[in-house]
Amino acid sequence: MKTARAGKDFPVVCLGGADGDLDSYTGLIRHLPADMGVAIVIVNHLRIVANLLNESLPRHTAMPVELITERLLIQPNRVFIIPEQRDLHVLDGEFRLKPTSKPTGWPDVITVFLRSLTQNWDGQLIAVILSGYDGDGAAALCGIKEVGGITIAQRVDNGGQPDMPLSAIASGCIDFILSVENIATEIERIAHASR
Repeated sequence: MKTARAGKDFPVVCLGGADGDLDSYTGLIRHLPADMGVAIVIVNHLRIVANLLNESLPRHTAMPVELITERLLIQPNRVFIIPEQRDLHVLDGEFRLKPTSKPTGWPDVITVFLRSLTQNWDGQLIAVILSGYDGDGAAALCGIKEVGGITIAQRVDNGGQPDMPLSAIASGCIDFILSVENIATEIERIAHASR
C-alpha cells in the first residue's frame, strides 16, 4: 500500500523502450506541453540511448532534461533519463539507483521501475511501452492498473521493433494502443484530468 507524502502526488509517466530509434522518444516528447505537471521518466535498455537522449532531447522540449543520479528529487515538468547498467527505484520522492539485477540476457529495468512506482508513488501512474525487443515492462502492467494507473502500448506498425508492445498487449492489461503522436495527446489528457 502506498503511503501519503505531501508534494509527491503528481503524475509520473514511464516511457519504457528497448529500441535505439530515438524518433519515438523525440516525437513523443516534442508533442508534450512543458507545463503539464508530470514527471517524464525514460527507461531504455540500450547503453548508447541514455547519452544520445540526454544530448538530443533538449532540442525538442522546453522541459529540463536530466540524467538520473542517486537520490535525485523527482519533480514535475522535467524529463529524467535512466543511466546505463542500473536498475531504477523510487523512495521518499527520490530516484534510487542500484546495479542491474540482470547483467546478462534481456534486461528487466522497466519492470523493476514500474513495480517500484506501484509501491512508492502516490500520484497517477502512466506506463508507456514503446518499441523494442523482448518483453520488458509487460510483467508489471497489471500491477500499474491495480493501483489505478493507465497503461499504453505503441502501435506495432508505428515503431521499429514490435516485441515489447506485443508483449504488453498480450498481458491483457493495456488501456490504449496508440501511435507516438496519439500517446502524447493521451498523456496530456490524463495529466489535465488528474489536476
